Amino acid sequence: MLFDWEGTWAREDQREPPGEWRTWLLRSGRGAGKTRTGAEWVRRKVETGRYGRLALVAATAADCRDVVVEGESGLLATAHPRFRPKYIGSKRKVEWPNGATAHLYSAEEPDRLRGPQHDAAWCDELAAWRHPEAWDMLQLGLRLGTDPRAVVTTTPRPTLLVRKISNNPTTVSTVASTYANLAFLAPQFIDEVVSIYAGTHLGRQEIFGEIIEDIIGALWNRALIEKYRVTRRPEGLERIVVAIDPAVTSGEDSDETGIIVLGIDGKDPKEGYVLDDLSGRHTPQEWAALAVGAYHRFEADRIVAETNNGGDLVEAVIRTVDPSVSYMKVHASRGKWVRAEPVSALYEKGRMHHVGLFGPLEDQMCNFTADMDRAAFGSPDRVDALVWAATATLVGRRGRPKPEATSRRA
Repeated sequence: MLFDWEGTWAREDQREPPGEWRTWLLRSGRGAGKTRTGAEWVRRKVETGRYGRLALVAATAADCRDVVVEGESGLLATAHPRFRPKYIGSKRKVEWPNGATAHLYSAEEPDRLRGPQHDAAWCDELAAWRHPEAWDMLQLGLRLGTDPRAVVTTTPRPTLLVRKISNNPTTVSTVASTYANLAFLAPQFIDEVVSIYAGTHLGRQEIFGEIIEDIIGALWNRALIEKYRVTRRPEGLERIVVAIDPAVTSGEDSDETGIIVLGIDGKDPKEGYVLDDLSGRHTPQEWAALAVGAYHRFEADRIVAETNNGGDLVEAVIRTVDPSVSYMKVHASRGKWVRAEPVSALYEKGRMHHVGLFGPLEDQMCNFTADMDRAAFGSPDRVDALVWAATATLVGRRGRPKPEATSRRA
């Protein structure tokens, strides 16, 4: 019954390493086959009876379901027809015919991992986990059987957690490049991803799976962000804003729309906290709905939007979702670098904190240099939204030009 994945199809970098390791860290470029590798490892261990109570952990609950379990290279798709597991969504559980089970967890809810015990785990896209303490909670419960192990499949970022795992003597690391899997990738993916990142500093991470170092001359560095990172938002935030840097178009090749939520500490109004990053390629109706949703969810005081390209249409789109929100439009009269410098200074003074991990935002921040208003991966829209949020709450408290503000809040 056992399908010979490792002997027939797997590349060398997809085969389980030998030895007495506890964690297998597969650092992989985009599209290199890391999900298939994780799914095949789980399948083989369950079919042979090696493990029977597993944990499946991804950045979000949706990722765990849609990628790890139901994805094109996930557990259901790679299963042998005669040994196909059953996914029970209501219980966040996968069951195999031999009685083995796997429970689904989201890294956004680390406390759910505090009590359960497992004999093996598959952790997907660990570098994107917002709350690194989920890894610690998982390790405390990885104690069943005689040889509990975890497989980590991720496109790496030089986060504290990735470095911690990579440097652990019980970890064995392998690296998989996007180029090794080109024969199985769609031409559109190769054109849109590989061609964008190829030859860039960030491409070493996104294509070759390297843990890259900071760029000399960038406004931010990862050590600085990490130094002041926190795991919980403080109580009683004095002021919260949702900042938007809207894209001009909304096609597949468009820039992202930056959407950042930032709050000021009520006890120390000089301290700012990045609460969420909802940026992405969205249609105007989508980004407006996301921004308004965050406005209400975080009980924000105002939505701030840059209107250089959209003008009054930006406000009009937001008003179609909710006409009562407090809104302020801002107009960029200076370059991105000049606007970002005062915000970078806040980080250097220890006055800016990220509540959890914001991987794509931090990638843009640490790749933003003076000689490019557009970073290697496109326009740094997440950084732009961050700058607008900080300017409206912290930088703007002293000598900021007064932007035009409108409010229809009751």
